[in-house]
Order: sequence, then structure tokens, then C-alpha cells
Amino acid sequence: MSPGRSANAVPPHASEPEGVPEYVRKLERAASYLSAEQLAQLRRAWQVGAAAHEGQLRKSGEAYITHPVAVAGVLAELGLDTETLIAAILHDTIEDTPLTHAEIVAEFGETVAELVEGVTKLDKLKFRDRQEAAAESFRKMLLAMSRDLRVIMIKLADRLHNMRTLGAQSPDARRRIARETLDIYAPIAQRLGMNLVKSELQDLSFRAMFPWRHAVIDKHIRSRPVVRREAMAQIEVQLSQSLAKEGIDHRLISRIKTPWSIYNKMHAEGKSFDQVMDVFGFRVVVGSVPDCYHALGAVHAQYKPLDGRFRDFIAIPKANGYQSLHTVLFGPYGSPIEVQIRTEEMDLIAERGIAAHWSYKFGAEAPNSAQSRAHAWIVELIENQRAAGSSLEFLDNVKVDLFPDEVYVFTPKGKILSLPRNSTALDFAYAVHTDIGNRAVAARVDKKLAPLRTKLVSGQSVEIIIAKSATPKPQWLEFVVTSKARTAIRHQLKQLEHEYAVQLGHRMLDSALEELDSSLERLPQQRLEAFLAEHRYPRLEALLADVALGNWMPAQAAQALTAYAELRSGSQSRHSQEKILITGSERGVVSFAQCCLPIPGDEIMGYHTAGKGVVVHRLDCPNVAEFRKSPDRWVPIAWDPNVSGDFDAALLIDVENRTGVLAQVAAAVAQSQSNIDRVEYLERDMHAAVLRFSIQVRDRNHLAEVMRRLRRLHVVSGVRRQL
Repeated sequence: MSPGRSANAVPPHASEPEGVPEYVRKLERAASYLSAEQLAQLRRAWQVGAAAHEGQLRKSGEAYITHPVAVAGVLAELGLDTETLIAAILHDTIEDTPLTHAEIVAEFGETVAELVEGVTKLDKLKFRDRQEAAAESFRKMLLAMSRDLRVIMIKLADRLHNMRTLGAQSPDARRRIARETLDIYAPIAQRLGMNLVKSELQDLSFRAMFPWRHAVIDKHIRSRPVVRREAMAQIEVQLSQSLAKEGIDHRLISRIKTPWSIYNKMHAEGKSFDQVMDVFGFRVVVGSVPDCYHALGAVHAQYKPLDGRFRDFIAIPKANGYQSLHTVLFGPYGSPIEVQIRTEEMDLIAERGIAAHWSYKFGAEAPNSAQSRAHAWIVELIENQRAAGSSLEFLDNVKVDLFPDEVYVFTPKGKILSLPRNSTALDFAYAVHTDIGNRAVAARVDKKLAPLRTKLVSGQSVEIIIAKSATPKPQWLEFVVTSKARTAIRHQLKQLEHEYAVQLGHRMLDSALEELDSSLERLPQQRLEAFLAEHRYPRLEALLADVALGNWMPAQAAQALTAYAELRSGSQSRHSQEKILITGSERGVVSFAQCCLPIPGDEIMGYHTAGKGVVVHRLDCPNVAEFRKSPDRWVPIAWDPNVSGDFDAALLIDVENRTGVLAQVAAAVAQSQSNIDRVEYLERDMHAAVLRFSIQVRDRNHLAEVMRRLRRLHVVSGVRRQL
């Protein structure tokens, strides 16, 4: 039961309220767009809800039924359908009153009951301080949204009314609820295009969290100097006159900034209050799209536009369906004039988002509608959360989508894609299709070859070059920004790591079985299945992966599989010297020790570590002596003849300490076709210095070539490989 409600609720229909209170009449006035029959249903919902909540009070002392009716009022102001308004009135009944799902179905139909059930489940989600719990709750909220968007709209209206009546809560509770509103609910309202709801949620949260700051800014806004009010009126008259001369039927509205928007801009851009307020804002609402562009010409003729400050969100709408022309003009008082130009329909969608022209059936409106975009966004989120490893990872991924600042780019066929700010060519590839992203090797940006990490800007045309053999690389996670790309890369890397682990585990276990004159193929199937069942492995691949990762020692697993009482000790079979060949591409299963940095051509050994797999060391590594104490963890390995790729190596270079030396050394390394990862000075005096270069090479021959080139430099007195 929610705080502030008494437990003495009575069954529905036990008594009906006498008369119709003002708060119900206020709801009916807001819902006057409904038919007489629908308004009658609405009043019936109030009667059922009032009877169910009888005796329950809010913390303020008011009858509890006033809250759900007020929530319905918020939705009525947005023009929502009857079913949503009825569900809003009844949204707390299933959890907190004797009213049942079946009774709601009988009285108001299955759809209303499902909406109430959906909101009830959301109400049980408490965003606690523990991050994992909050992430899991957020994931469940999005799943509920995917089934019916009206569920989250009722929840947003519920949160808005709670924020309006937050005064009855303790100061700590006010701050906690306000922070949760800013972090979760306001961004969702923004992503769904519900700007009126988002703006009020943000401002109420600001007032609850920082009441003194809110009061100071609010006072400043209200006490704007007379000179500024006169300037605003003068600009309004001139703009309206200019539009009228062109014969454009229009509404001109001056935009008023909220305390939160002013505070946020001051905080984010380091501006003073006067600097933020020194901007005049107007909205021009016209009849059609051609009128928008006609009006743009009229206002540009009246005042000169500022270079680079024009945005066309009509041709390229924002991800949440927002459409408008934005321009900034140089005003007569030296202050910029921000003007937004849009049609009546665009204005409705800009303020109400998915609530505008509400249509429950997906696809009933044009594919550009806010509802369609919201559905598409949530469907993509649901796909991403299935691939995400944890709720925390999912929440981390989705933050990008909740705080978008889009760039708009074109496919080769002219289709427009919207991506978050700082998106790369690789993000674009995954936005086109997951398979395109997984096989991407490069891009053409405006027909010029570019690497996948290239950041995109609006207006560019992007084409992705793919290769069938290409696979995602862990480094990609360092520069992608979209949740779809990050989730897909992580998912694919996990699959690749598992495949490599299975392959390596197979070789290691077969090698151990050979020492016992057996092999996986020769093991009785019944014995193998019994072993897998006993250790709860669904498939043989899971055991092989565990062997590669060091969770089973190969000899231990071989012994258990062949049912030997003990391993033969003191004697080696004819197979014991056979080595497992590695290519270096066994991601997540084979790693290379940082103490000695082995490269192809070095004599190597493997050391098995639980959870990490095989760690490769050079045989001349100083740490090998310590590993000899655990011979059961040794893995006989060697380089595969087909080994390829770049491997880390470190060089210590003695140089003269003078200007330009570092550049000469770096150039020599680069001319040897080697990448430089890092450079550091280990020692330095007046005449000499010792540099440590971390580089990447293909093998020992490549490293030798790098060292030869360095020794030819007259500024270099010595080069040696670091152990």
C-alpha cells in the first residue's frame, strides 16, 4: 500500500458519492472533446474509483480519489482517448483497493483493465539508490512501454501531479523524488516529444531540489525591466507587420523561458543571468509547410540572420518527431532573436508529442508520426536489452538515446538517418544494419575514404565498405556512441570469444587425453554425457570453453573423463611433447604477458590461470622460474605457421638529449611500418636520455628491422628489447 493511504477501503459500489464535486467537473471540462456517451463512462469511472478508494487519504489530508482524477485531467488536457482517461482514474485500484482485474473488465472492457494492470506493475518499480535495482526497474518500465505506450503516458501524468503536490512530503523525500524525475521521467517525456510535460517536470524538480535558486531566478524573470518589455513588444510588432505584408496568416507567440531552462543554460554554458535573458524568443505558427518557408523569408527580410544558426527540422525531423524551422536573427537592440516557425499540427506535436492526435493502433497514422517514431525507438530498445549482458549495461547504453543531440546523415540512396551527436561512421553502419556493422572495414564520407572512427556531421553522405571475413574488434567500443552499436559489438565479441575458447579447449583437452592414450572421439558417448550432466554442462562446448579459461585443468578433466584413478606419474607418453599451436587471434582465451611481451618467433610457454585462460610468456621471461613450481598449469604451446596480426613489443633506446631527437626516432619506427602506442622518458640528463617505445610488430623479423633502422640514426647510441 502506498504511503499516506489508510487501509479501510470498502468494496466498489458499496456507496455512490452524492453530487458531483468541482474536481470532477474540472476533468469533464478538460475532456469536453469527448462524446456525451464517453463523458458518461468517465463519470462512471469516477464513481467506481471513489467507492473503491473510500476512506483513503493523501498525505495532504485530501480524499485519495482527487489524485487519480487529477491525473486523468492532465491527460485530458493533452487530448487522450476515453480508455486512457478511465484507466488513469482507476490506476491505483488493483493494487490498493478490493477492486479486481475481472471487475474492471466487466465494467469497462479488457483494454482499460490491461492499462490499469500495466500502470500497477510500473508503480511497484521503486528507483532505489542501488544502481543495479534502478537499472532493472528502468528495463521493466521500457518493457511495459513496448506493450502499450499509454501506460507510460499515465505514469508520466501521475508523476506530474505528484510533483505539483510535492509540498506534503518531507524535504529529503522531495529531493529524492525530484532527482528521480529529472533523471528518468523528464528524459522519457522529452524522447516521446511531450515537451509541455517535460518542461513542467523539469521546473518542478528544480524548485524541489533548489528552492532558493528557483525563487531567485523566478523573481528576476518576473521583474524584467520596462525597457526590455518595450523592446519585446516592438520586435513583435515589426515581425507581425512583415508577415502580414507577405499575406501570411499566422499566430506570433513570444516564448518565455522557465527558471529551469535559464539555470541549466547558465550552468552548462557558464553564462550569467543577464547573458541568458538577453535573447528574445518568438514562435510563428502558420497554416502549411510552404507558409513556413515563406515566413522564414519574411523574417529574414526584416532582420538579418546570424550565419550558421539556421536549422531545418521540417525536412529532417528530430528523432522524437519534432518539426520546425529554427533561425537566429540580429535584433535592433543588439540582442539575438530566436525564431521558431511551424504549422499548427507541428506545434501540437512539438508540445504534446505522442499524445497529439492520439491513435492507439500502431501504423494508423503516417510513418512520420510521433507515435510511430516512439514505437520504433522502444522496439529497438527492447532488441538491445535482449542482447545486453546486464541491466546496468542496458541502462548505460540507453542513456545515449535519452539525451540526444542529433546529427543527420544520408545513405547512398538518399535516405536520412538520425544519429546522436559525436556518432561515427561505425555507428552509421550499425544503424543501417547489424550485419553491415559487424563486417565493416572502412567508410566513404562524401565519397572520400575515411576510417570507421570518423565523427560525422549533419549533411554528410556515408557509404560503408564491408568484407565477409571482417569481425568486430574490442577497440571499436572506445569510439562508438550509439546503444545499438555498443550492444551489437559486445554481443558479437562474446560470441567470438566463446568460439575461440571452444576451439582452444578442444585442442588442450585432446592433448591431455592423448597422454592417457585416449581422445574425445574415442570416449564412450554414455560416459561423456554422464560427465556433462553430473557437472551441469548443457553441451560439450561449455566444458571445452571452461577448460580454455582455466576453470578446469586439462589433465584434471581428462582424468575425470577417462575414469582413471590417478594420472600416470613419472613417465611421459609419446604425445606429451606435442604443442598446441596458437595464432594470436584467440580473443578472451589467450593473452600475452605484459612482463615479457612475447611476439611470433619467440620461444614461448603457456600458463593456465583460472578465469583468464592461457597467459603466454617468453621462455626467457624472469617470471618463468616461479611458474615452474606449478607444472600442472603449464601448457605446451608454439606459434602457428599462419600466425598474423600486430603484437605489442617494447624497445629501450639510448639517444642524445637534444631538440628533434624524438621526432627522428618516431619517423624511423613509422618508416618500418610499425605503430607507436606510447613513448616515455625513463632517464634524462644534460647530454643523454633513455626512451621507452611501446610499439606493435608482426614478428621477430619485423622487430629486428625496426631496431636496424633505429641504429642507423646518428642520434641513437643503443637499442635493446625490454624484457
